[in-house]
Amino acid sequence: MKKLLLVHTGGTIAMAQNHSGHVLPNDINPLDASLPRATDIADITTRHFANLPSPHITPDIMLRLAHFIKEELQAGYDGVVITHGTDTLEETAYFLQLTIGAPIPIVLTGAMRSSNEVGSDGEFNLITALRVAVSDAAKGKGVLVVFNGEIHSAFNVTKTHTSSVDTFKSVHFGNLGMVTKDHVYLFNTPVLKPTHMVTKLTKRVSVLKVYAGMDPDLLVAVGELGYDGLVLEVLGQGNVPPSLMDAIRQLTEQMPIVIVSRCFNGIVQDVYGYAGGGQQLKELGLIFSNGLNSQKARLKLMIELEIEATHPELETSFQVE
Repeated sequence: MKKLLLVHTGGTIAMAQNHSGHVLPNDINPLDASLPRATDIADITTRHFANLPSPHITPDIMLRLAHFIKEELQAGYDGVVITHGTDTLEETAYFLQLTIGAPIPIVLTGAMRSSNEVGSDGEFNLITALRVAVSDAAKGKGVLVVFNGEIHSAFNVTKTHTSSVDTFKSVHFGNLGMVTKDHVYLFNTPVLKPTHMVTKLTKRVSVLKVYAGMDPDLLVAVGELGYDGLVLEVLGQGNVPPSLMDAIRQLTEQMPIVIVSRCFNGIVQDVYGYAGGGQQLKELGLIFSNGLNSQKARLKLMIELEIEATHPELETSFQVE
């Protein structure tokens, strides 16, 4: 029987609804009651890393989790399952993809409904994630997110609905596979990129969303506040209002700027030559990130800056995921 490491970090999957209808963390993890049903899946070792709502998760906590898992893997586990709150689950999953690089399956899951709500999805997602983690088909696929019977790559998955149990989707590239009552199916294999296990995170990277008629004052503030990098969610295929161009030009002298589209489908390209168009942004040296949303691009840029990546290296690293 395979050996699995189960790591709890908190989130709705570990919470319960109180008499007032508020969902709060539990002193006793309700998932513990589900483990007897998983004895035929694997020999499971449980670790309680944290009990945090996912909005409380920071990049520093993600880094601590990465080092924690890396150390635990020395015990020879065949796979890892991590339970996590859904609000920042995709960020933690991608951060682990950027840093760990283990050949065994590392799977994140969570829940949209707490343990004592009607239709709670936590136990189903946990058992499904455990099944994926012991599947030979999941080896070499990178960090995975398993939710509502679907298997997603950490590169592409994102939370798309505030409350639906079917919230996690890989909106542009599609999911990697699915889990049925009897089988784990993986149809696609993501292209895995080099990983970098950093020891600390010292670089500050901000995210700004571009909108119609945007003033440049926020861009100016990013420079004045001493940030080390910026991710811009730009319009369409890679465009900004012309009012931002002077501020962007000045900011490129201080820090790398990565752009992603605020559209959740498609990629950024240097197509348009008008004022504020993608061609002008490309000429200014902005880095076009294809395949990542802004929150993931931020984490990637933080790590790349930590390892002192050059501008050409950043351009290569941010090519289509």
